Amino acid sequence: MIYQSLKSDSVRSGLARVVASPVVRTVSLLALCAAYIQGSLTKIFDFNGALAEMEHFGLQPAAFFAIAVIAFELTASALVISGFLRWAGSLALAGFTLLATFIALRFWEMAPGLDRMMATNAFFEHLGLAGAFLFVAAFDLSKEAGK
Repeated sequence: MIYQSLKSDSVRSGLARVVASPVVRTVSLLALCAAYIQGSLTKIFDFNGALAEMEHFGLQPAAFFAIAVIAFELTASALVISGFLRWAGSLALAGFTLLATFIALRFWEMAPGLDRMMATNAFFEHLGLAGAFLFVAAFDLSKEAGK
């Protein structure tokens, strides 16, 4: 019964209007970039923590990498949210997410247990996030190609 309702053109067009609205699109893009915005702000307000994070992952010089990550995450997020070169920001964040995931969430090197399970879950969540950015880039590029 519910399935039949969802198949009707009026329900689908109503859902399409809501989901494709500028407000929902902007909020969705903000949500997609939220981790990068929050992470950058956290690094700015706790720069010593940002340095410790870079050192933890063997990134030297730590100050250079901390500043570069902050600038990168904020700039790429701004591109995605604003729509200016959205595809470029999306591809950049997809690549960054994959790289960071393989550096930070090496679950296959961990002993079995809760920490490994949590790292495994986070690893695959990050793969999904990278996939979402690829989808945004593909959508944006295909929209531009259709102009």
